[in-house]
Amino acid sequence: MSPAFKYSYGRLGLFLLCFLLLLPTPLNILVKAMVALLVSAVLALFVLRRWRDQMGDQLSSAASKRSAEKQRLRAALAGDEEAVAAGDRVAAAAVRRSEEDEDDAEEAALDSNDRAKGAANAAKASTAAASAAVDAVKAGPPDDHRPATAGDEK
Repeated sequence: MSPAFKYSYGRLGLFLLCFLLLLPTPLNILVKAMVALLVSAVLALFVLRRWRDQMGDQLSSAASKRSAEKQRLRAALAGDEEAVAAGDRVAAAAVRRSEEDEDDAEEAALDSNDRAKGAANAAKASTAAASAAVDAVKAGPPDDHRPATAGDEK
């Protein structure tokens, strides 16, 4: 479980414990809640110190990672090629993938080339069919299927 969740649930548990201990007292419910909140905050300083330190370490490491990434991005925007290469996750994943499965990559490339050739052939055939259709429309209907007029008799 995350240190942040541990600490948060520990604070909530201390508050509920203090509130339950104050229930028998003849005070207003809101006063009981405020006193329980204050007492649980003071107790958390001492009782939950280890969890609070762990949560602080976790948050500081996350903040340092974010600031390092921010500096890398700024350097990459400024034109630093090393920073660009260091943060190029797509290229890094491609290198890892190619190192692990070179055969699969070659097979995928061949399959992709075959698909591209098939698509090119289909495009050529479609262009030829379209050209034939345009030629047929330009030529018009054949002479033997001319519409009959009122003056034509057979």
